[in-house]
Amino acid sequence: MLRTALLTAALLAVALGVFLYTADRLILFNRLVPKDAGSERIGQDIAFGDAARQRLDIYAPEERGGDAALPVIVFIHGGGWRAGDKAGYEFAGRALAARGFVTVVPNYRLSPDVHFPAFVEDGAAALRWVRANIAERGGDPDRIVMVGHSAGAHIAAMLAMDERWLGADRAAIAGWVGMAGPYDFLPLDTPSTRGAFGRVPDLAVTQPINYAGEGDPPALLLHGSADDTVKPRQSRRLTARLETAGVPVRHIVYDGIGHIRIMTALSRWTRGSVPSLADIEQFAREVS
Repeated sequence: MLRTALLTAALLAVALGVFLYTADRLILFNRLVPKDAGSERIGQDIAFGDAARQRLDIYAPEERGGDAALPVIVFIHGGGWRAGDKAGYEFAGRALAARGFVTVVPNYRLSPDVHFPAFVEDGAAALRWVRANIAERGGDPDRIVMVGHSAGAHIAAMLAMDERWLGADRAAIAGWVGMAGPYDFLPLDTPSTRGAFGRVPDLAVTQPINYAGEGDPPALLLHGSADDTVKPRQSRRLTARLETAGVPVRHIVYDGIGHIRIMTALSRWTRGSVPSLADIEQFAREVS
């Protein structure tokens, strides 16, 4: 009886998660799901810029042991460049922290208040803050893995492959993970892409695939075969481009999984359905 009730609650939480994600928030989902033991939030609403959205949270293992600095994961949320909030991703931050990573979850400015490249600039500013300050929180500023979902994967891809955003700090990116990411999405055929990128004169500069080249950090591209929001071909195309350039890349497609489940599977209640957390952990340990 208790097991059935918990399963029903889990399914309800996932359904709410899908709704709240599309409505700009996963906050209720985050409140419903249990968090990973052995993790804690060690920083909240830390400013990395002057704007209200330029804030970040930090999660870490409760037992950090010794003086050795831990590898760092920066998790960039999705939401079509117009929605999403770090407050709905404690479950993700603590899941990664429980596996031995100091995990940073930043917000970034959203359209229609801003347009490309403002949200990429915010991602870069958050990374520079991490480089300058994460050692004080037990993280290694020279071992950073970026993880992004959906629009967050677009931002992570731009930071990893287009050197103009991070400059010398790009050398600290040990690797990056794209979950259901849009990397080659012209023409702009949705309200979210038109709102975020419609004012850019040369749209080619907005596409991560155009920056894939020799010397880029290793990549892990995750996608669900049933993703109707960002088609799986996005990850296939970028994988092919990176392979041609000689960049280490791993491409995993989860059969029957859609756009939201690939990310909510980081939570304790639903991770049994998709091994995205285990795949991210393995990749992050290999590259960092």
